[in-house]
Amino acid sequence: MNHAPRPPRGISRRALLRGAGVAVSLPWLETFAARGAAREDDAPPRRLLAIETTMGLLPHCFFPRAAGPDYEPSPYLARLAAFRDRFTVFSGLAHPLVDGGHAADICFLTGAPHPASGSFRNTISLDQVAAEALGGRTRFASLPLTVAAHGTASLSFTRSGAPLPGERSPAALYRRMFLQGDARETAERIAELGTGRSVLDFVGFSARRLDRSLTAADRARLERYFTAVREVEQQMQKAETWERRRRPKPKLPPPPEQPEQEFFTLLTLMGQMARLAFETDSTRVVTMFVNPAVWVPRAPGVAHETHALTHHGNRPEMIEELQTLEAAQFSALAELLGGLAEVREGGGTLLDHTMVLFGSCLGNANSHSNTNLPILLAGGGFRHAGHLAFDPANHPPLANLYVSMLQRLGLETDRFASSTGTLRGLEPAS
Repeated sequence: MNHAPRPPRGISRRALLRGAGVAVSLPWLETFAARGAAREDDAPPRRLLAIETTMGLLPHCFFPRAAGPDYEPSPYLARLAAFRDRFTVFSGLAHPLVDGGHAADICFLTGAPHPASGSFRNTISLDQVAAEALGGRTRFASLPLTVAAHGTASLSFTRSGAPLPGERSPAALYRRMFLQGDARETAERIAELGTGRSVLDFVGFSARRLDRSLTAADRARLERYFTAVREVEQQMQKAETWERRRRPKPKLPPPPEQPEQEFFTLLTLMGQMARLAFETDSTRVVTMFVNPAVWVPRAPGVAHETHALTHHGNRPEMIEELQTLEAAQFSALAELLGGLAEVREGGGTLLDHTMVLFGSCLGNANSHSNTNLPILLAGGGFRHAGHLAFDPANHPPLANLYVSMLQRLGLETDRFASSTGTLRGLEPAS
């Protein structure tokens, strides 16, 4: 009789492959669960990834015209065609009393009213409610990430309304996830990684030893994970994000608000880091504050900063440039969803177990409107409904969607911010 290989004694999903100054967390592997080595909490967990793009979206390019599952995809949703049955798009939703145009950015996950007022005080964000309940089970309670040319603004706010700084360097986040040891070891590993070595080079022996104890399916799963790690390393090196990498001295001073690197490169890298964080169960809660305002992203035909383009005044050439940039964000989102969908975990995929919220607190940036917000929810184990269209004049609060999400994460709650219950029309798959 053939038996599956027996995993090393005591190993679990939280096990690490260690080398000098390096610790690589393992993804979910069926070998450990099948042999009873995993604990109860080693079953695939539920997770939350919340993304806000601060400059809004062109409404006619985002919202479908028809409601229900049979809508014709809008230009932006067409970029997500491969995941049509795995996301729901919402129209008509907003946070009551959240106004102030761009000031509402910090209220996307809180719903706190009147952010532009002198007496404004923010409230706890959706992700931090989840982190309070789930954070003790992972190395990081949550990971607030920032994709911006400057600053560390994030979507995350504590129960007292204090902002949590966002991590805006993929290289720094990579080191937090994979480098462990004393100061000397860490410095040595950073130097060696900067020359093109991989963290996997330092755990080679333990990885080969582990490989002998795995099923064929788990070996393939682990190799895909290692490939993803190598790809992230190569892209970071190519983008020159290593903080200690020597750079040539410029002949001219940098222009104001000079971004660290190209917008879409940084956006893609942060998405890949979120995937690795989830795949290794380093955290179950990630937010991504995406602010393209002062960037001129590299894209065909684009010559203006994003913020200037959002105030297009209905000029066709400006709208065309803006549409190019916004559509590229949906291509990046499709890549992120595809990365989550290709990771097998238990009886499903990483996408099945991860709620991906994407949206903005600007409904129409040209008029600084904070109503009819562009909102999309993918994955997470919901019975997705296509296009849920609500009357903008008589809509449920956006926070009702957040209550549905918190309940899907396993929290016993029926209130958040301005909510009146769960969001009708969106049901869990099981």
